[in-house]
Amino acid sequence: MTSTPVATDRGIPYCDAASCARAGCTPTLCTGAGVQSNSMLFERSKRAIPGGVNSSIRAFKAVGGDPYVVARADGATITDVEGTTYFDLVQSYGAVILGHSHPAITAAVQGAAVDGTSFGAPTPREMKLAETIGERVHSCERVRLMNSGTEATSTAIRLARGVTGRDRIVTFAGNFHGATDALLVAGGSGVATLGLAGTAGVPSGAVAETMVVPYNLVPELDEKVAAVIVEPIAANMGVVAPVDGFLAGLRAECDRVGALLIFDEVITGFRVGVGGAQAKYDVVPDITCFGKVIGGGLPIGAVGGRADIMDQLSPLGPIFHAGTLSGNPLATAAGLAALDQLTPDVYIELMARARHLSALLRDACTSAGFAATFPVVGTLLGIVCGEEAGSVHNFDDAKRTDEGAYAAFFQAMLHEGVAMAPGAYEAIFVGLAHTDDVLNSIAEAAHRAAPKSAFS
Repeated sequence: MTSTPVATDRGIPYCDAASCARAGCTPTLCTGAGVQSNSMLFERSKRAIPGGVNSSIRAFKAVGGDPYVVARADGATITDVEGTTYFDLVQSYGAVILGHSHPAITAAVQGAAVDGTSFGAPTPREMKLAETIGERVHSCERVRLMNSGTEATSTAIRLARGVTGRDRIVTFAGNFHGATDALLVAGGSGVATLGLAGTAGVPSGAVAETMVVPYNLVPELDEKVAAVIVEPIAANMGVVAPVDGFLAGLRAECDRVGALLIFDEVITGFRVGVGGAQAKYDVVPDITCFGKVIGGGLPIGAVGGRADIMDQLSPLGPIFHAGTLSGNPLATAAGLAALDQLTPDVYIELMARARHLSALLRDACTSAGFAATFPVVGTLLGIVCGEEAGSVHNFDDAKRTDEGAYAAFFQAMLHEGVAMAPGAYEAIFVGLAHTDDVLNSIAEAAHRAAPKSAFS
């Protein structure tokens, strides 16, 4: 049965007039209560949205099946439109760190919304959020807010090219920096590669000056390079730590040729510690990209760096940046509320929880004969599946993971009430809502799921 939208006097249709009315679901705050079927809502979404999703990984192409459709979330759990509740290890891919619907965040957003949702003018909270980032991340003498991590990385690339007067960008195979044309490139197998577009729609000219090199190896640069951009902890090919000397080596090599060093801390910023990965490894970049945690779960991005570099952005300098919703008052309220909760002690606790969950999942998989390892880097937790996977230091290593085995484990865990990311190369995000009781429940689910995965 296919539900037919029914118009209201206001013009926005119900999903199903009778069912929605009975469920108390309104057209403008739809939670799917009137059509309590993941598959029906997803089919309808596919008629309105390409692939039915607004970010590709959500379509479950890598793990099979149709996605659950979320109606609400609370703490460590999400609940789909069918009323099934899962322990959530996705946490909006790291944007949520305090837990879903945290009282401090919801109060901040509700309070901010009463005063208006967007102004197109300076606000006190955008100043406060920029100051807070700069106080905690000492390399950021100036901070410019924007709307996404992708906008942050694309702005950082434009800024680096404008400041240096050079074109070439160096990035690393297996790192992901958002949907920025210049960074959507396909790296060769363990060798430096120039100018290979990683997706249709990116012209060769957009990546002609982008060089892809292996992660955890310091490349030899020349005076054509404007910047090196790197995830200081790789979190898009599993979770991969920088080897000793890698980040310091990049800093030295950039200094040698006058290139800028950009840290993409969209994931690691305020996730691994108060000062991010750069504080953890004591390496100072010229430019840092932020997102996720700094918005408290709302859309946001930021670029920070040395004052002499950042002041080259308009209106002070010749490098253009602007955005209607940049510094949005709801996102800045949520971001300030999140950062206010994130003390050094919180990160100590999150590191302990990540290690604890790693051990619990490892034990469950080992006891079932399912080959999987769960590497931990600070507060970040990864998963690598397969007998041949071994330790991971770069993208070639990461590609040895058994994607089919991950898909089987993913589906088995989902059946047992645990939602993981629907892709073998994503991180597992542990937050403050993942209490010992929650982690133990996840472990019990893993003990039931792992045997099914081992023989699937």
